[in-house]
Amino acid sequence: MDVTTTVFAGAAKQGRMLAAGEITAPELVELYLDRIARLDGELNAYRVVRSAGARREAAEAQRRIDAGERLPLLGVPIAIKDDVDVAGEVTAWGTAAHGPVKARDALVVERLRDAGAIVIGKTNVPEMTIWPFTESATFGVTRNPWDPSRSPGGSSGGTAVAVAAGLAPFGVGSDGGGSIRTPATWCGLYGIKPQRDRVPLAPHDDGWQGLIVNGPITRTVEDAALFLDVTTTTPLPNGGFVAAAARAPVRLRIAFSTKSPLGPVASVGNAQQSAVTEAATMLRSLGHDVVERAPDYAPLSAGWNVMARYLRGISDDVATMPHPEHLEARTRSMARAGRRLSDARIAKVRAREPALAARVNAIFDDADVVLTPGTATGPPRVGAFAKRGAFVTVNATMGRSPFQAIFNATGQPAAVVPWGLDRTGLPTSIQLVGRPFDEATLLALSAQIETAKPWAARRPVIS
Repeated sequence: MDVTTTVFAGAAKQGRMLAAGEITAPELVELYLDRIARLDGELNAYRVVRSAGARREAAEAQRRIDAGERLPLLGVPIAIKDDVDVAGEVTAWGTAAHGPVKARDALVVERLRDAGAIVIGKTNVPEMTIWPFTESATFGVTRNPWDPSRSPGGSSGGTAVAVAAGLAPFGVGSDGGGSIRTPATWCGLYGIKPQRDRVPLAPHDDGWQGLIVNGPITRTVEDAALFLDVTTTTPLPNGGFVAAAARAPVRLRIAFSTKSPLGPVASVGNAQQSAVTEAATMLRSLGHDVVERAPDYAPLSAGWNVMARYLRGISDDVATMPHPEHLEARTRSMARAGRRLSDARIAKVRAREPALAARVNAIFDDADVVLTPGTATGPPRVGAFAKRGAFVTVNATMGRSPFQAIFNATGQPAAVVPWGLDRTGLPTSIQLVGRPFDEATLLALSAQIETAKPWAARRPVIS
């Protein structure tokens, strides 16, 4: 057994290996625990590693495999972002203000366990998952395995680092404005923000006033499709998402643009622009109809819609913390701003979502998929925003990933697909946006790109 090949094989393949007896669940868990012990001291992907619990769960999974039981993830480890409840662990939210140990799993974790997955640990986030970098006063700095002087992004930075560095085969992230897609981009991974309400949020329903969804960060498209198959709360496409990803897409109409939804606030880098133009050329060669055209983003109204829900969402989350005196100063500042948004005002903001979605989605009258850069720039240096105030940090970070939050406001699915490396050797991506509830098309197109331009064999510096 080649250890490196095994740990980077991905969740779906590992499930098949376990079922075939090529490796046992205890052996697989030990491979990851050993790598975490050797590598995570520098990376800080995990807030807590469930060594004893994972070993117990692996032994039980192997007993079930030996008895002939077959589940798609039976014996496969998974990393869980630390805003998602795991029974027997605290949900720390990146802060010392958190509450006690949780008595039960979040519904998404419950469904993953029902499919056989083993929770190996909980991954680091910025305080209250607010920022697109993963640093907190309580749990320290999480570093990008492609360049430890750089951030992995956030807020699902710990999950992305764990998957990229081979410290987990796949992981749960959450995305309220790009928090799956930004770290997936900067860590060279596949990440999909599913349709709102596709993957359960319970017991944290309606996070950030409807902006937040749970979703996967993975090495392969198949793994993301499998995650959706076992966690979805809404009807599956014909045959399920894994089957959808395996089907060659029909001839698609693809609209591409590097126009920022934030207008002049963001400037798109050369590598990120090149990724989109190269992808457009490749997709034409694969038989798709590709035209340059941007959605009507309505930057002023869309920007306010996102910002109001984001600020009020932070305030709502902070209100659940039993020890708010331990919060960082800029977190308290963000929460104060959110408290100024009354229930009536937020209701008016959310009432405008259908009109905003109709305006943005008018492009799908003539297109099946929208193609944009994944991010506008590469990742910032670690510590770049240390000791900055709340709104200085907002202004300094929002232009790095301007293509993402608009689709949290509209609720539709969007995925980032690894593309290449920039001149400094850091990953770039493209973003594919679909119609509401059409993850199937995004997965099929992503898998076609994965075949034409594979990425899963790439390894970061620390791996």
